[in-house]
Amino acid sequence: MMTLTRRTALACLAVATLPGTPAFAGALSPTAPDGPGPLPGRLVDMGDMASAHAKARRVTVWLPPDYDASQDRYAVLYMHDGQNLFDAATAYGGQTWGVGQHLTRLMAAGTVKPTMVVGIWNTDLRSQEYAPNLDGRLPAELQGLAGSPLSDGYLRFVVEELKPAVDARFRTRPARADTVVMGSSMGGLISLYALCRYPQVFGGAGALSTHWLVSTQGDLVNAHDPRLDRVAALFRDYLRDRLPRPGDGKVYFDHGTINLDSLYGPYQDKVDAQMRAQGYREDVDFMTRVYPGADHNEASWRARLDVPLGFLLAR
Repeated sequence: MMTLTRRTALACLAVATLPGTPAFAGALSPTAPDGPGPLPGRLVDMGDMASAHAKARRVTVWLPPDYDASQDRYAVLYMHDGQNLFDAATAYGGQTWGVGQHLTRLMAAGTVKPTMVVGIWNTDLRSQEYAPNLDGRLPAELQGLAGSPLSDGYLRFVVEELKPAVDARFRTRPARADTVVMGSSMGGLISLYALCRYPQVFGGAGALSTHWLVSTQGDLVNAHDPRLDRVAALFRDYLRDRLPRPGDGKVYFDHGTINLDSLYGPYQDKVDAQMRAQGYREDVDFMTRVYPGADHNEASWRARLDVPLGFLLAR
């Protein structure tokens, strides 16, 4: 396994942890635009949403260009690190995912179902909120790798408070088949955990550059602390036991090959093998992709976003 320099690992982890961070059927190659271009459609700022289960946070909803002129209902894509999705002024490093631009083009081409996006902003507790608690399976000595997990409370906020508010205010298709959750790095972990915890709510999960190491402490990553492998193995066991049965939900994985993403390959290979052994059909029930030369940042995720969107939201 490649060993990162301390400086490089810490730089990558800073992107993953700071509060400002982070098509199928013939369209399996990612597009790589120079930039996302003007945002089509309309943004609705739901403001700082209080919660009985998690820290208050801002939520931004993107509505497609035809939303106001129609009475149609829309599938909903819930995405973590919401400040990085639409607006360069709030996105880490001024780089957005361009998700509104991608979805507008894919919907116009008939590749994906009509979809709106709920961007859930992170907080200064990001690492703890996105670190899966694995329903209490983590031994005490492993919980501190990302701080005491607060993910169960965060997901209760999403499922019990945010989703009902979104369904009440907007013309959504609230069923699980039309509800998808997606994120990158630690956001990939919490997306997978959401699908396992609430398979009756989410019909698919997208995990880009999945941070299987869980820890956001650069010294542990650089030293390849053996506890990281233990947590990754526990998470694989949890996915084996708790993911929906093959055919009951879709899962998307990917990673690049530069900087922090260069560490993910061996972990992802084990997950892929486990998925196949359990009967998940590749490119049907789950998809896994490697992007040579792709880094751990918003520009890289934007460049390949067509692929998970096309798979998870296919018409």
